[in-house]
Amino acid sequence: MAKKKVGRSPGYHAIPDGYSKIMQWCFKNSISIAVAPDWNRGPEWWVVEVRINKKTHTDPGSYLVEEAYKKMFNYYKYYYDKYNKISK
Repeated sequence: MAKKKVGRSPGYHAIPDGYSKIMQWCFKNSISIAVAPDWNRGPEWWVVEVRINKKTHTDPGSYLVEEAYKKMFNYYKYYYDKYNKISK
């Protein structure tokens, strides 16, 4: 008999107003950010992973799901502001 796969989902969270454009720009420029389970802590803890040009970096903090999503959107805004050379 096959083993049951173990996984976690943070659930659905709406994209804040104005962030669709920021996220699209990041995707087009090989920047993606995601919320992932923190397997070293309990099921309610999450980490934020930032992938830039095929290199993955994990935020050192561990967050509850709401804070993890806020942190993720803050990272999108940070990288958009840092690397977007086109004036708004």
